[in-house]
Amino acid sequence: MSKKDIFEYESYMCDVQSLILAQVLDIVAGYNEQSYNAESVRRALAKESLNIEDLQALLSPVAEGFLEEIALKARHRTKQHFGDNVALFTPLYLSNHCESKCVYCGFQKGNAIMRAKLNEAEIHKEMQAIAESGLQEILLLTGEGRAHASVEYIATACKIARQYFKVVGVEVYVMNQSEYEVLHNAGCDFVTIYQETYNPIKYQRIHIFGEKRVFPFRFNAQERAIKAGMRGVGFGALLGIDDFRKDALATALHAYLLQKAYPHAEISLSAPRLRPILGNRKIGPKDVTESRLLQVLCAYRLFLPFANIIVSSRERAGFRDHITTIVATKISAGVSVGIGERLDEKKGDDQFEISDSRSVDEILAMLKASKLQPVMSDSVYVG
Repeated sequence: MSKKDIFEYESYMCDVQSLILAQVLDIVAGYNEQSYNAESVRRALAKESLNIEDLQALLSPVAEGFLEEIALKARHRTKQHFGDNVALFTPLYLSNHCESKCVYCGFQKGNAIMRAKLNEAEIHKEMQAIAESGLQEILLLTGEGRAHASVEYIATACKIARQYFKVVGVEVYVMNQSEYEVLHNAGCDFVTIYQETYNPIKYQRIHIFGEKRVFPFRFNAQERAIKAGMRGVGFGALLGIDDFRKDALATALHAYLLQKAYPHAEISLSAPRLRPILGNRKIGPKDVTESRLLQVLCAYRLFLPFANIIVSSRERAGFRDHITTIVATKISAGVSVGIGERLDEKKGDDQFEISDSRSVDEILAMLKASKLQPVMSDSVYVG
């Protein structure tokens, strides 16, 4: 793909004609984080149901001084809607081949890493090892691009996953509705997509080439997935790429507006921070401290009280232990971000460096010590 304008679709990309992108960009463009004061935050905290103005107040710099109060209310909301339950899952990387150049990602085309792709026998072997740990939910991942991981290949992996797990999700390159229908018919329940940043100018600068460069096609992918029959969709920005407050605001708005349009869909929110990658160990989340990450996650909970909030192994163990007692309702366990690490010999390099490498048993022990209830699956598959 040539270096085209990021709003220009490729010929095979279908446009859902959604108005949500324009709404999100308009609201974020008008967000002045310095216009909020202590009274704005107190007013938001006094409400049972927050509006967009309240969300903006809770994401503002002045709200950092109210973090304890915000966290206490977020914890109450979490207990109110989720009890003590924390769902567990693990990712399985199928392929790290990539046809896109995204400067923050270890899989980016041209990065000198060991490339690999699992065959069907290796997928079975990896999934069997994961299932033996007791996990019943899996998230399948690939690099960006169809050349090495076709829709049919990912669908086959979903069918295999159904032999071992009750819940199957994907975090792969974005697809057309008809392609998501193929995955759904193969047993896929959820689609997770990170927009990375919602700032089109920064997005264009860091997505050099590849289909991921097409900003609106990526933005509208969750809507296409829901239209294809998916049970739920996940949202996230990679905090630290751009102004984290505006990216957090955009993520919450994206999820909020889509759920208004499709109230039956389950919504998940993530707030991953930048992590070092092979080829660039200096990458980090810059001004997105743990306390600011907590602020973002608590604002998500108060604005979208029924949404799942996911905290990945990018974060250190101590932070994850703490956040599960406040807002997190789903966390990863027994994580590997390379290709084939559960096989006799690792086949491909990692996407990024993880911070929490604890096993499933260690995560279960942590949850028990925190008096939380681990949930391996929230559904029974009939098909």
